[in-house]
Amino acid sequence: MRLDKYLKVSRLIKRRTVANEACDAGRVMVNGRQVKASVAVKVGDIIEIQFGNKSVKVEVVQIQESTKKEDAKEMFKYL
Repeated sequence: MRLDKYLKVSRLIKRRTVANEACDAGRVMVNGRQVKASVAVKVGDIIEIQFGNKSVKVEVVQIQESTKKEDAKEMFKYL
């Protein structure tokens, strides 16, 4: 699954366009590397997102094409 779609479906970032912009600005890293929005995300990947001066680090636990709001938190684990 594409990184920008994963960020939206998992509700880490609210909209896919915002996820795209964050990737283009270099604020998203996967496994320690700055990546583009089109990179494929796999189970076990570590995603780090910079929100201003705050950083969020999560591990991909599962990948789903769509999910309910309540189940979105099960797609990742905070580190």
